[in-house]
Amino acid sequence: MSDVRLSEVRKVYAGGVEAVKGVSLTIADGEFCVLVGPSGCGKSTLLRMVAGLETISGGTCAIDGRVVNEIEPAERDIAMVFQNYALYPHMSVYNNMAYGLRNRGTPKDEIDARVKEAARILEVEPFLERKPKALSGGQRQRVAMGRAIVRKPKVFLFDEPLSNLDAKLRIQMRVEIKKLQRALKTTSIYVTHDQLEAMTLADQLVVMNKGRVEQAGRPLELYERPATLFVAGFIGAPPMNLITLPPEGLPGLQLANKPTGKVVLGIRPEHLFEQGSKSADLSLEFTVQAVEAVGAETYIYGALGGNGTEIILREPGKASPALGTRLKVGASAANLHFFDPETSQRLA
Repeated sequence: MSDVRLSEVRKVYAGGVEAVKGVSLTIADGEFCVLVGPSGCGKSTLLRMVAGLETISGGTCAIDGRVVNEIEPAERDIAMVFQNYALYPHMSVYNNMAYGLRNRGTPKDEIDARVKEAARILEVEPFLERKPKALSGGQRQRVAMGRAIVRKPKVFLFDEPLSNLDAKLRIQMRVEIKKLQRALKTTSIYVTHDQLEAMTLADQLVVMNKGRVEQAGRPLELYERPATLFVAGFIGAPPMNLITLPPEGLPGLQLANKPTGKVVLGIRPEHLFEQGSKSADLSLEFTVQAVEAVGAETYIYGALGGNGTEIILREPGKASPALGTRLKVGASAANLHFFDPETSQRLA
């Protein structure tokens, strides 16, 4: 079993700056865990502590049942893929992939077999004699992954490996990484700030904010039932509509069975529909301020009457309401989310 267990892991830098604040997390054997969150949330620091590149200020990190807090990175049996590829420019692709094995004293025949097998899996066989500068960004990233694969580690660590690629190549490499991880069944921890990348890759999705875990679980669990206001606003593109409802209500908005007191109402853009098409438990009216037609669907942006809160409506097809139009939309109770504005926690 190559699971990873973090227990109350903390990172405190000089001056008392606490970057990671007591994170407890279990990544099961063979699981693909994605850490996602905004810049500065502590996700890369957490990954580097698992790798041994950052010391752990408190708590424990265990890999395959062994606490590794004081174990050197080279002895942790992990392999890391960086966003800048970290390839040796003077070495061929073959030698880049073989370098770590040679340092470990692996027999030459075994090195050759492992490198060629990894090159076959990653489709870089034609480039084995080339130098990194002769490769495209996507090919370099495959080589970096190949260097990790040949090690046959207990855990793969990915630190924003696709951030230097263009949008089309990111999608392609995202699919390839997921296929590769499923084929190898190697426990993996992947850091990204891209929530779409996180949703599509993760078996377990961990949303971090200000050094803490806001919520962890299956991607669709977080999407359908966010535990906090931060998760509700971070997961989803476009993001969830969040409307603060004072006890007296808002002009232009009617809601059946509203919780008492001041609450924040959440509704995803795709769960709003034009009134009259079906029965609605929520009704609201907003002024159209912008329209984005993206082909199969249209995003309509507007402002809610009363407090000017921004509303986003996602419509299938090619809707094109005129700017300034007053739109009346609704939603069913099953798709409404309520949060406490003071604690940011989800309300039952």
